Amino acid sequence: MQREPNKADQAYDMLEDMITFQELAPGQLLSEAMLMELTGLGRTPVREALQRLSRERMVEILPRRGVFVATTTIEEHFRLLELRRSLEDLAVRLATFRAETRQKESMLELSSALDEFEGDDARAFGTLLKQAHELVSTAAHNDYLQLAMAPLQALSRRFWFAHLPDTAQHLAQAARLHGAILRGVAHGDEKDAVSASRRLNDYLIDVTYRALGAPKQHEAE
Repeated sequence: MQREPNKADQAYDMLEDMITFQELAPGQLLSEAMLMELTGLGRTPVREALQRLSRERMVEILPRRGVFVATTTIEEHFRLLELRRSLEDLAVRLATFRAETRQKESMLELSSALDEFEGDDARAFGTLLKQAHELVSTAAHNDYLQLAMAPLQALSRRFWFAHLPDTAQHLAQAARLHGAILRGVAHGDEKDAVSASRRLNDYLIDVTYRALGAPKQHEAE
């Protein structure tokens, strides 16, 4: 049974969502009082959430000044994707063999929801995307891997949502790619799951090249 999120988790989820969708803009300077008002939560959960966001490089805490929403760069995202590719390969391989029956059922349900997703509601898709990331990383049953994966995926989600040239088209493409990973893992097909994971990483690299104003990697080769 999934545990109910505590107030610090709630604060983290709310603030991470606001940063991802740029309600809290890159470079913006914030105060704890402002964030308490935005979340409706107290100082302690907000402070705990900020410490976690700081570790994940979503914010920078400036003593006696406030909280600075971290900026993102294309170069940083390329480096992040290098690491994400290897760790996601590992997570997918482990999940293929370690996923429990209930987790496989959840993956198939979520893959169906991704197949049926239509439109350009980025926030609604973001919820499905986060669920997909969490399902695979928890199914690997390795706490250290999960701790390593979570910030990479959160930062990558943030970059991706900020650089979509055609929202509806790219949400549909991402839905197909994540659905293929989930089905591969749920069916115990390591080869298909890893192949789908690498196609996803290739796609994210292409999006990053487009943000740079360069041709897609596969077009340039």
